[in-house]
Amino acid sequence: MGLPKQTLEVTDSKAQRSLPARMSKSVRWLSPGLAIKRWLFLSAIGVILTSLGLAILVQLTPIFYVTRVLETTLKTLSRYFPNYISGPLAIALGLLLIFWGQTRTLGSITEVLLPEGQDEFVDRLWTHRRLNRGPKIVVVGGGTGLSTLLRGLKTYSANITAIVTVADDGGSSGRLRREIGGLPPGDIRSCIAALANQEKLITALFQYRFKAGDGLVGHSFGNLFLTAMSEITNGWEEAIAASSEVLAIRGQVLPATLSDVKLWADLEDGRHIEGESQITKTGGKIIRVGCTPTRPPALPKAIRAIIDADLIILGPGSLYTSIVPNLLVPEIVEAIARRTVPRIYVCNIMSQPGETEGYAVSDHVKALDRTAGKRIFDAVLVQKKLPSSLAVARYMEENAHPIVIDRERLMRMGCRVILANVMDEDPTTQYVRHSPDRLARVLLRWYGRVNRMDYPTHT
Repeated sequence: MGLPKQTLEVTDSKAQRSLPARMSKSVRWLSPGLAIKRWLFLSAIGVILTSLGLAILVQLTPIFYVTRVLETTLKTLSRYFPNYISGPLAIALGLLLIFWGQTRTLGSITEVLLPEGQDEFVDRLWTHRRLNRGPKIVVVGGGTGLSTLLRGLKTYSANITAIVTVADDGGSSGRLRREIGGLPPGDIRSCIAALANQEKLITALFQYRFKAGDGLVGHSFGNLFLTAMSEITNGWEEAIAASSEVLAIRGQVLPATLSDVKLWADLEDGRHIEGESQITKTGGKIIRVGCTPTRPPALPKAIRAIIDADLIILGPGSLYTSIVPNLLVPEIVEAIARRTVPRIYVCNIMSQPGETEGYAVSDHVKALDRTAGKRIFDAVLVQKKLPSSLAVARYMEENAHPIVIDRERLMRMGCRVILANVMDEDPTTQYVRHSPDRLARVLLRWYGRVNRMDYPTHT
């Protein structure tokens, strides 16, 4: 039996690879930004100094003889080859030997570390350098909106901090919170999966819900994983950090607070609702949201991330159950308010029954201002184009509608509006979501424009 046809084709192509092709791939090691050329040059200097040191160690005798041999050789060569040919030729040959030796060394290393080859290693090294030079971005929120944004941002920067709400008390997270204690892992799990290098596999694994087993039904693997990590480490902060390291995520995920926060809401009809999962189920117009305990302390690492940030983003996500809970932590609000870097709020595309029915963009802004006690962002990003008529009809069945852009009212409130097409629409279900790629691209483009005009770049 022979090798499969596909394997044979790959093997033949490697065997027939031409010298120019191999040289082209080797030259990629000299691409700007890889920090390779400086070490090649340093290696060459090291060879020269080592040779010189050995000569000095044996009382300079070899230098005399080596000089005599070189002098005789050069005189002989000059009789047959002019200096303007032999000089550059010798230099080129020397550089070629140094370069060849270094690339072969790196090739031997990459064969062990990355069996797929040097091309993949160069690509990873280039990506690593580029992402590490990216801006320091802090994203505040929770739910699917935050994880969607993180998927897009991680292609532009590895310096991402996701500050996540810990008010969830429904589903698997709520059960674990009631039975074991600690933080609800759901939103943290989604953000870690979104920032992982192997995102699709990790997301599928972490989102997997058990369908059988005494006590396991309905639990997601990711929630159980994080809960177990919190038990074998020194608490949730260390558990999240260890999980992030194991999964090799780009950036970090931090809870807004380590306190056992319980969300509550006062409705216009006088009802007082307790529990994040009950707020959206109850229905009615929300006039105020708070938490128990009041004024929970912020995680110190979250505050440091905000202080060091180049760009701060609020949302997207459920207004009262994903974004507002983070603003109930006073230290986070004050830290954001003190910053003079670009700060932007990403508004939802559609309203949410039980939370933002009948809301326009200005209502979202007022709710955030009211919770924070001040304006803590410079601009609001809003979806420019309406969803299709089929999508609008689909949402109307669920008592939801596109968020109205009331620009004049927003201008009177002193709020800058950025209109962009950042929406994806599923042609099968007609559900709309923010596009990770478009949303991240628009945000980074706005950041670059504002940063050049108004804000100094961090060093």
